[in-house]
Parts: sequence; C-alpha cells; structure tokens
Amino acid sequence: MDRDFPHRGEETTVPSSDQGRTMFVEAVSPSMQAVEAMVRGLAHGDLPVLLIGEAGSGKRSMAQRMHQMSRHEGDVFRSAHCATVRPEYLNGGTDGLFGQGTLFLEEISDLSPDCQIKLFEALPKSEENGHKAVFGARLICGTSRDLEAEVKSGRLREDLYYRISGICLRLPPLRQRRDDIPYLVSFFLAKYAEDFRRPVPVLSAQTQQLFQDYAWPGNIRELEDAAKAIVALGDESVAMGGLRSMLTKSDRPLNGERISLKQAARAASREAEKVLILKVLTRTRWNRRRAAEELQISYKALLYKLKQIGYGEYGAS
Repeated sequence: MDRDFPHRGEETTVPSSDQGRTMFVEAVSPSMQAVEAMVRGLAHGDLPVLLIGEAGSGKRSMAQRMHQMSRHEGDVFRSAHCATVRPEYLNGGTDGLFGQGTLFLEEISDLSPDCQIKLFEALPKSEENGHKAVFGARLICGTSRDLEAEVKSGRLREDLYYRISGICLRLPPLRQRRDDIPYLVSFFLAKYAEDFRRPVPVLSAQTQQLFQDYAWPGNIRELEDAAKAIVALGDESVAMGGLRSMLTKSDRPLNGERISLKQAARAASREAEKVLILKVLTRTRWNRRRAAEELQISYKALLYKLKQIGYGEYGAS
C-alpha cells in the first residue's frame, strides 16, 4: 500500500508493487533516446544524479524509471518537493525520507538552509566511496532553474551544489522531441480511458496535427492535461473547442514578425546536425571521442557543439 504523509505537502511514497503504472513511454526522438541511454548506464550505481529540465518535462517520471532499473527496485521510491521538507525528515529509518530505496527531491534550491546543511553532511565526499548510498537511499535531485544563479544569489549552498551535480542529465522540452508526441498522446488517452472506464478516443487528423504543431510550454504535464480533458468530456469536438485556442495562441507570430527562408534553412540545418550527433552518441554509448571520430570532427569541436545544443553537462566520456 502507498504510504501517505499529508503533513509533508507533496511528498509521496510509492511501493514497487504499484510502479507498473509509472508513466514511461519508450522514446523515438534522438534527444530523448540519448537521455535514456545515459539513464540505463547510471541506474545500477548509487551516485547522486541531478535532473535538469523545464517544468513538466518528466523529471519525476525519469527518477522513478531510474529506480525501477536499479538494485533498489524492490524498495520504496520516495519523492518530496523541497519547499515542504523539514530537517527532521532527512533521517534514515522508516519515519524519514532516507530509508531504503530511492529519494527524489524536486526543486533542490527550495530546501531551507538547515535542510541544505543536513543534506550536505549526509552525502558522501568525493574522496570517499562514490557508490555509497545516503542512509541506504539513492538520491536523485531535480530542478527547472539555473542552479549556478541560485548559488550566486545565496539560495543554494555552493558546496551542496557541487556534491549533487557530479552527474547531470538534461531532459529536453517536449518541443524538442516532437517525434514522441503521438506515442505520449496514445499512452495518456489509454490511461485515462481506463481510469474513467470509457473507450479509448480515436483522434481526428486535425487534432493530431494540432497536437504535433503546438509548442507545449507546459511540456508533458500540459499534454497529459489536454488528453485527459478529451477523455473526460467524451467528445473530441467539445473538448477541442476549449483547447484549440490554448493550443494555438502561443504559436502566432508576435507583432507581425516574419521568419525569412534563410532563418528557416539555418534552423533546419541546426536541427539536422543535432539529430545526427545524438544518434552517433547513442550508438557509441556516449563515448564522445569515438563519436567525434565517426562524425569526422575534432573532440573539442564535438564538446562545443554539445554545449550549443544543451548537452554540455553530460559527464560520459
């Protein structure tokens, strides 16, 4: 059974027996396949991992996926929003967050100063055994913020930042993994059809195209809400009547701004280059030197390009 801690805000505890319903859809987009390849390699260790991504991009689901693939699979997966965590929660044993299993801390810079000190002291030092778990738990942190800016502003301890960010994975926003949208939509439609005990809707070509073209600023969470509304209302035309304006408003050009053919060609070239780089890295299991050889560019040039496309934090070599 789930263990609830209502006095701890958004904290939940999910036993492995209930994890079959964890939202995970195998990616087809190169950017997300690269992340999944890294997750498979990291899942069997106990090193702290920092997941970076926009709000709604699936950080908690990815943390739970890592838990399911780890040696902690038979233990509990705990998650908590750091704004709700108090120092006494950062204890081992059954009453604390650091029991056996995996602990996911969301928005790590929201931890209070006292909690930051306690967490820092609990984490193993770099010169110690790097695979030592914290009080028996694997720690995964998530953030949608620039943590270096949080350190400079004094909201996050610098020593804690360096201790939790030895391995960083950046989750791409949904607009950068559009190939995955049809599969995510199918998953959510089936999920909520089961929850509401209704048939799985078959979307019209117009609605499918609308889902594909929208920028999804709220990422997977926003996509899930849209699919849920369609199932709950039981009528695609009625649901989309309310959703269509929401799905199209953010894609209108601002102040009559026009995009030139040259700009479009440049953007297409950058996207093609990104796809190729990620495919080669996935094939070489993120061995960057081998990837640079296959791409026929220098190692430094590959590192620069990875930084340009938002993968500069990856620690694989």
